Amino acid sequence: MMPTQPNHSAALAQLSELLGKNLVTSQADRDLHGQNETHFAPAPPDAVAYPETTAQVSQIMQICAAHRCPVTPYGAASSLEGQHLAVRGGISLDMTRMNAVLQVNDADLNAVVQPGITRIALNEHLRATGLFFPVDPGADASIGGMAATRASGTTAVRYGTMADNILGLEAVMADGSILRTGTQARKSATGYDLTHLLIGSEGTLGVITELTLKLQGVPECTNAATCHFASVQDAVNCVILTIQSGLPMARIELLDQMMVKGFNIYSDAGLPERPHLFLEFTGSPASVAEQVETFSEIAADFGAGGWKTATQPEDRNALWSMRHKAHYASAALARNKRILATDVCVPISKLAMAVVQAQDDAARLGLTSTIVGHVGDGNFHCAISLDTDDADEMARAGQFTHALSETALRLGGTVSGEHGIGLGKVKYMQAEHGAALPFMRAIKAALDPHNILNPGKMLPDGPVFKG
Repeated sequence: MMPTQPNHSAALAQLSELLGKNLVTSQADRDLHGQNETHFAPAPPDAVAYPETTAQVSQIMQICAAHRCPVTPYGAASSLEGQHLAVRGGISLDMTRMNAVLQVNDADLNAVVQPGITRIALNEHLRATGLFFPVDPGADASIGGMAATRASGTTAVRYGTMADNILGLEAVMADGSILRTGTQARKSATGYDLTHLLIGSEGTLGVITELTLKLQGVPECTNAATCHFASVQDAVNCVILTIQSGLPMARIELLDQMMVKGFNIYSDAGLPERPHLFLEFTGSPASVAEQVETFSEIAADFGAGGWKTATQPEDRNALWSMRHKAHYASAALARNKRILATDVCVPISKLAMAVVQAQDDAARLGLTSTIVGHVGDGNFHCAISLDTDDADEMARAGQFTHALSETALRLGGTVSGEHGIGLGKVKYMQAEHGAALPFMRAIKAALDPHNILNPGKMLPDGPVFKG
């Protein structure tokens, strides 16, 4: 008979019989899985399970469902809204040992992989094929985690987000059932789109155990460049006109002056402390030259200066490596403080207004903040330095994130274009989704009736789940 109350101890005893040494209860391992990159309080699980096959994941879920033991999927732990934290105890389901490339189908431009492989490891595996997986969130995140959080990143302006680059999934559901969605075909007109229901569900509906990914050909020619502007408005308006002109940018990233200062401290970048754009152009040599010329003409109209190019791979890699370390460069501005990282996404025509409002709000509240963004699609990130033991500073940071979310919604945008909901953005789900929220709760209740999959995330407690 199914117990009416959770019984974590009974679940752990059965899991220990099933997994042996692949179930770990040491304090060190639990503490490691309870940490996060940003400001959330540590939340160690009761135990860490390391499955090696889909069948094991299914058995784990059957045991946890029988005892109503929470299960929190775990990948590279690079998420910024605490998605991987086991805030209600139970087990942390560490997927990093399921990290194989199962198939590479060159002719069909796709690959089948397990969720624990990271994006860098995948692209290293693909190097000899002349293909690559284009989604680049910066961190060396696991592919499964990227799918679960609907990640995007610096290349989204050209290649889209994870939702645009996954053809199908295998997932284990809350009761241990194994579900397959999608095919290797590029499109389908059959049935409900369960693939995209699971993408971005943050481990609350199922545990992803396999993915079929779209691949792209490595561009023939790639150039990168940087330039700076007198103001954020000029930089953003340059981006807006560039996108509206149809220029096929591979990457177009905004850094405000505080972010540039952080790079100068952390990476010894030697950049003028003004708003910058970091750019990448790809295609044939002739098309890249044409793109560079067209962009430079647009940028000149907005007073761009300090134009520098990077045509050699090592120079481009150094540029984007620096950009990908924005989190640590932000932390360098205020040593011994933690970072509250947040993002929003707005229609591109409202981007300058949103960025300037965020800068003004941070200044008004006396906060050290950086802004960096994948501005080609209206998405930007703010990193607030804070002392988590300073109640006043924490309160002001809360005021900032609330104002930022309100600004995004007022301008027709979303409270997160990339980081997801996790713990930090749950409180804004009602404001953004309104009448759709009960339908989301109904889906959750249908697929996870006992609320064991990553509880406390994504949806605010409501009529279905009270915690």
